[in-house]
Amino acid sequence: MAEVVLQDIRKAFGETIAVDGLSLTIRDGEFVVLLGPTGAGKTTALRLIAGLERPDGGQVTIAGRDVARQSPAERDVAFVFQQYSLYPHLSVYDNLAFPLRSPARRLSNEDVDRRVRDVARMVQIDHKLQNRSTRLSGGEMQRVAIGRALVRRPAIYLMDEPLSSLDAKLRAELRLELKRIQNELNSTLLYVTHDQVEAMTMADRIGILAEGRLVQIGTAREIYANPANLHVAARLGQPHINLLPVDLLPGATAPFGACTIGARTEHLEIATSAVGNAEVDWIEHLGDQNHLHIRVKGHKIVTLADPYLSVSPGDRINLTLRQPLYFGMDGERLR
Repeated sequence: MAEVVLQDIRKAFGETIAVDGLSLTIRDGEFVVLLGPTGAGKTTALRLIAGLERPDGGQVTIAGRDVARQSPAERDVAFVFQQYSLYPHLSVYDNLAFPLRSPARRLSNEDVDRRVRDVARMVQIDHKLQNRSTRLSGGEMQRVAIGRALVRRPAIYLMDEPLSSLDAKLRAELRLELKRIQNELNSTLLYVTHDQVEAMTMADRIGILAEGRLVQIGTAREIYANPANLHVAARLGQPHINLLPVDLLPGATAPFGACTIGARTEHLEIATSAVGNAEVDWIEHLGDQNHLHIRVKGHKIVTLADPYLSVSPGDRINLTLRQPLYFGMDGERLR
């Protein structure tokens, strides 16, 4: 494994700036997730590290080596794509063995067999080694795709939303598996996604991208509790943060220059009251919790609530703020 450093990387496609002055260090053995919406520059950043795109400026180093003049094959990276990209005519065994059979690797058949079987057990696909890849489920095919990257033991693994095409149950299972494998191998991994749950459950650090720029990087807790601006605040949290006028609710004194309050569930206190300042619009029942959709003077607010809270649509409640987030006119965090 190795440390990967991006210094002031820039990349444009015509007049569209995909990556704009990106500087990022992925430490040896670290799991970093780049989180952002479509068009934020996530995939382009991966492709620049892999050598599939050339930067217009800046520097990429892997294990201290400037890789500007190196081809993708020389950079010692493994790329897992969103689509499975398996060889349909090959068995699972041969798909896993394919990267190891390159003449440049000079591995014996015994070494290839040992690595394939070790990785197959690791990704829990060893019972399907003789199956054609076309005879697998979506989750099994993605396990093979991840396994094919793992057998190479590269300097860094690059993963481009590899779980996005799977159903929710499989995504949850493979999130746990992928984090377990990364810990077991102590591997360096850069993963991109638009899914906040993936980012928060797997990453050692999360980097928030917006329009090709790295807006903030930190642990999931740091990003959630102390967002640098409105864009970052909106990326993490379920339900999404409520953005409200500063004078809408009582209970907090806004600092000078504040234009917007950011209120998450933990910033809102609910009390039943026949003459309250808010009205319950409707309720999403989610089993262990409820999403309350609330209306205050024409503004909509969504918050989590105890499923046993005795309220119904149309009821009045009283909402009070408790240490919310404040943002200025430019969207930057004030307090």
